Amino acid sequence: MINREIIRIKIVQLTYAYYQNGNKNIESAEKELFFSLSKAYDLYHHLLWLMVAVTRESRRRLEVLQAKYKREGGEEPKQKFAFNRFALQLESNKQLSEFMETQKFTWADEPEFIGRLFEQIEQSQTYKDYMADGADDYAADRELWRKLYRLFIQENEDLEALLEEQSLYWNDDKDVVDTFVLKTIKRFDEKNRSTQELLPEYDSEEEKDYARKLFRATILNGDEYQRFMSEASRNWDFGRLAYMDVIIMQIAIAEMLTFPSIPVSVTINEYVELAKFYSTPRSGGYINGMLDAIARHLVDTGKLIKHIDPKKQ
Repeated sequence: MINREIIRIKIVQLTYAYYQNGNKNIESAEKELFFSLSKAYDLYHHLLWLMVAVTRESRRRLEVLQAKYKREGGEEPKQKFAFNRFALQLESNKQLSEFMETQKFTWADEPEFIGRLFEQIEQSQTYKDYMADGADDYAADRELWRKLYRLFIQENEDLEALLEEQSLYWNDDKDVVDTFVLKTIKRFDEKNRSTQELLPEYDSEEEKDYARKLFRATILNGDEYQRFMSEASRNWDFGRLAYMDVIIMQIAIAEMLTFPSIPVSVTINEYVELAKFYSTPRSGGYINGMLDAIARHLVDTGKLIKHIDPKKQ
């Protein structure tokens, strides 16, 4: 699950923290990097379990309505959402249940938030259309939760604030982790029952190796990379750079020089996007030009053996 997008984000954060911390210990910083990556995987599980928590809340409310129906009559409450087959399969998932048993934080600790979230879902047209459909279909149950996740969980300021209270590591993880939750929903198959596999923490050892090498190269060769910035920035006002811009370019140079298979254009694009998010409004354009100039300088001086498209005239 942990991909290079998450790794780059974490390395930007941890490199900045490393230089701000007076006690510069690369071994401790590397441990912190991998701990913060593991927290992203924790968030993945908690967001999956959030759907279970909402389903349990719907069952709790259904029991109240059923008791009232038995006492007073009227329209019998519908059970369809409370016993959504995809949600029940998720609730019984062995991997997810075993993970949740180890956690101090659970959604049961946030009954008001879960109640509000269920009420928002219940009032939506998506929910109403689903409840009005008399079909009993696993694929439709799964598709309902894919839609609900996108509508009510993917963009939810209350949820983001709640997650930030629980862990500072989750501040910038959710947008990326959301994509993996949605991918997991699509992968679920009813025939797998409780043994449906979740996404692994790492797709391969290659990703862990990428994180370790990139972080170490960034820190251990930092002075050299900053010299490359100075050499290549004769037509740029290097002194105008925000400190975060320097950090981001330092990591980008480390990636260019350490990973022969990653095209220069991919590296530049990835770190320009990070600059837009983490630095000043003008940083993206400035870093784009700087990194292009630095890459060409490194190729011209033989330090970088990669293809770069010719400059447009």
